[in-house]
Amino acid sequence: MTIEQKDITRSEIFKVLSDPNRLQMIRILYLSGREMTCGEVGEKLSVSKSTVSYHFKILRSVGLTNTRREARNKFLSLNINTFNKYLPGFLDSL
Repeated sequence: MTIEQKDITRSEIFKVLSDPNRLQMIRILYLSGREMTCGEVGEKLSVSKSTVSYHFKILRSVGLTNTRREARNKFLSLNINTFNKYLPGFLDSL
């Protein structure tokens, strides 16, 4: 990956992170230290599961989160590799 491609990726990540709700969602997952369902994250933010799912779709599109489906539930987790590669130290600042 060229430096220009990395800069484009960083730019996309920063755009996604400019939403305060998404930052809160990342903080919730990071501090929990485990996978969480959309419903669990929604309860902590007082927003609907569909709203959480929408935001996680955007976070996943730039590689910041992983989603695992099990039956009717979606389990969400942080993609630590992406944070380490493009935003080293970011999670510790939360």
